[in-house]
Amino acid sequence: MAKPDKKLFLLDAFALIFRAHFAFSKNPRITSTGINTGAIFGFMNSMLEIINKEKPTHLGVAFDTPSPTFRETEFADYKAHREAPPEDITTAVPYIKDILDTWGIPRIEAPGFEADDVVGTLAKKAAQEGFEVFMMTLDKDYAQLVDEHVYLYKVSNFGRGTEIYDIDKVKEKWEVEKVEQVADILGLWGDASDNIPGIPGIGEKTAKKLIQQYGSVENLVANAHELKGKQKENVETFGAQGILSKKLATIIQDVPVDFEEDKLIYHDPKDKEGLVKIFDELEFKTLKKRVFGEEEAATPSKAAASGQIDLFSSADTTVPQEDDTPVNSKKTIFNTAHEYHLVDTPALRASLIEHLLLQDEFCFDTETTSIDALEAEILGLAISYQKGEAYYVSFPQNKEEAKKILAEFKPVFENEKCLKIAQNIKYDLTILKNYDVEVKAPFYDTMIAHYLLEPEMRHNMDNLADIYLNYEPVHIEELIGKKGAKQGNMADVEVAKVVEYAGEDADITLQLKQVFEPKVKETGIEKLLHEVEIPLIEVLADMEREGVKVDVDTLDNMSKELNELSITTQNKIFELAGQEFNVSSPKQLGEILFDKMKLVEKAKKTKTGQYATGEDVLSKLADEHEIVSKILEFREYQKLKSTYVDALPKLVSKIDNRIHTDYRQAVAATGRLSSNNPNLQNIPIRTEKGREIRKAFVPRDNNHLLLSADYSQIELRIMAAFCKDESMIDAFKSGRDIHATTASKVFKVPLEEVEPNMRRKAKEVNFGIIYGISPFGLSQNLNIPRSEAAEIIDSYFTEFPAIKTYIDNSINEAREREYVQTILGRKRYLRDINSRNATQRGFAERNAINAPIQGSAADMIKVAMINIHRWMKKEKLQSKMILQVHDELIFDTHKDELELLKKNIPEFMKNAIPLEVPLEVGMGEGENWLQAH
Repeated sequence: MAKPDKKLFLLDAFALIFRAHFAFSKNPRITSTGINTGAIFGFMNSMLEIINKEKPTHLGVAFDTPSPTFRETEFADYKAHREAPPEDITTAVPYIKDILDTWGIPRIEAPGFEADDVVGTLAKKAAQEGFEVFMMTLDKDYAQLVDEHVYLYKVSNFGRGTEIYDIDKVKEKWEVEKVEQVADILGLWGDASDNIPGIPGIGEKTAKKLIQQYGSVENLVANAHELKGKQKENVETFGAQGILSKKLATIIQDVPVDFEEDKLIYHDPKDKEGLVKIFDELEFKTLKKRVFGEEEAATPSKAAASGQIDLFSSADTTVPQEDDTPVNSKKTIFNTAHEYHLVDTPALRASLIEHLLLQDEFCFDTETTSIDALEAEILGLAISYQKGEAYYVSFPQNKEEAKKILAEFKPVFENEKCLKIAQNIKYDLTILKNYDVEVKAPFYDTMIAHYLLEPEMRHNMDNLADIYLNYEPVHIEELIGKKGAKQGNMADVEVAKVVEYAGEDADITLQLKQVFEPKVKETGIEKLLHEVEIPLIEVLADMEREGVKVDVDTLDNMSKELNELSITTQNKIFELAGQEFNVSSPKQLGEILFDKMKLVEKAKKTKTGQYATGEDVLSKLADEHEIVSKILEFREYQKLKSTYVDALPKLVSKIDNRIHTDYRQAVAATGRLSSNNPNLQNIPIRTEKGREIRKAFVPRDNNHLLLSADYSQIELRIMAAFCKDESMIDAFKSGRDIHATTASKVFKVPLEEVEPNMRRKAKEVNFGIIYGISPFGLSQNLNIPRSEAAEIIDSYFTEFPAIKTYIDNSINEAREREYVQTILGRKRYLRDINSRNATQRGFAERNAINAPIQGSAADMIKVAMINIHRWMKKEKLQSKMILQVHDELIFDTHKDELELLKKNIPEFMKNAIPLEVPLEVGMGEGENWLQAH
């Protein structure tokens, strides 16, 4: 198509706003003032994509209005099922309108009509005036408007590209002769998103077939006598409803709105200063640069140093650039003044060390050859102690020589009166320890501080700089390329660029600390940060460094056994199915189970049209059909083999033949630690074969055993303490089986008459209540009718009224404060707790119940770990704490110290945080983790 002289883009505002909101819902963009800007940011990105990529000559944005439309007058239930939009969207819309008005991009509205109608009318009028018109939306309804010069510019729901529909493509997609027949198909099919009913029993395929045959809904209804069976009955009964549905789905093309060509002309922002002000309020640093370019958008975040000690006044100390131009004392990157210096001589190092020893705090960052802290080699050390200034110490690529240089900095890092600041300091502690430098407390980690301030946001430095400093740092990909096989190494980057990059990291992190420190105090999490999370860093660093020994031979034997079991089980599946097929193919499996064997009358299908064969579906059939239980067995063997048994040996370190997991503090919003590479939290324990993987985790030598210490029912005990439920507290104090006690009360039988099935149901309720389980959820977990599940929950709350009171109070308090907190003040923000959207509100309510309990359990084991670690170091024990998995701690225990640990560790764990309910700690020991557990 030749480039048109007049190219109009009409945007359906709310379609794009809702898309943007949900695209960012899992990873929201929250400003430092608490505004969720995801919908605004996503909408603006979509609009800028059009402006920059499509170069429209004219542009307009259509909005719905609050006024009732003719559709609601004609059909009271039109869109009636829709809940009010999320508050974040309600907040976003005025900002978007303000941006459009300030920019000078026209907003088009017509009371009594929807944006679809406005776009449809303007599109047809513009086409008659010689425009090529593109309607930008997600809605399929717009296909009926496509014409010779009118196109549907359809964006995907989750940003996976766009499709441009012309007449031929609409005809092909909808299988129609004329584009206006799209409305007929929608009339028959209905539209769940708008609550348009259609005709029962007619889906998309049938609707297309009937319109191909009859041409329109009206003609189909007039000839209903030609149909057969249930279809005939439905069309005769609901024919009028189908005609009404078509009317509701038909986009109006004669809305009383003028097509004013001159007002739609696209131009650069008319009020740049006003637009910059809005972008600054929303903290849109990158977006501002996209709109205005770097110079006009620049908002310096690193002020030029003033009154600072100048260590480097000699011109000989400047860093040479690619063009051999020396770096000025105030080099500008992104229009930001700063001083980053290369430290590459003994004299300069001595001068830097002298000044560092005078500081109360400084920020540091290591540059290395790898993200693997144990195997990485140090390339340099960036240090900043004044905003806008940093020093980069370079090291030779020889470990012994590098050790000698780092040894010069030992007095700095061992200074217990100076605060050492870093972003993800655990990594840096390990790197320096590899070179015999021990960094001594006190520490400050900006990543951890932000994690406590905003647990559900991203905590990487680039993101924090963007949000809190309105600054975009140099990205590492600019130096070494994107992740993948072709990614380079920092060792190969010229020193001038590394000085800028590393110096900036230290400088930015120092500034973030200055921003976060008052926020931490205001939020009341200072004690949690400095007495729990920061001290835990050293504990985790030592555990990661220690690692755990894995018996590779055991894993090799398990791999062979699982392979044999897989083959045997697969052959049995073939026998039961009566043919061979790919058991790992959901498509083939569904066809065997539900088409050939007809295990259920009506099997569930996925959106792709295939049968659903997930574990949740098959588990319900496992007791009824042998082939299903065998398929689940086969899947288990395959997963255990590939995910764990074959994968673990590949993670054994070449340095010490041990596995070193990476414990991450800033991932789970509840406060729980997560484990990565490998994820030890996910090693299965529910099945016998899954548990056997733990046999491969062994002590370091014959003089050691593995010792396990595991909190017993910690979350239930915390809930009992929070609720102050006398029955539960008494059961825990007297040592009675809490699940049997619950079953006795709920099912109203004496304790000694509680049957195993009763206890199983009670256990499910006990743990489910903590997570705000619903009757539907309980019915799914227990495979019982929803009515029975509801009765069990009602009976539970009748017998344990204090728990019901706790749940109600937790939700009510969360509604008032929009957050909940743990025993130690860890906050979980619930910004959707007052949402009018039931789904979002329900999720927040469940978190209001669970987060204080689960988070307090996380607090408790963290405090226990810190106290145990300090005690073991003080006593200079040979034993080591090596693993933390959920509520369990694992120790590589010297046999001579076994009894000492068995006596003291439970006491540290029980007394970590005092509760009214007594805590129990199970202990186990053995030649491997399975025996110990």
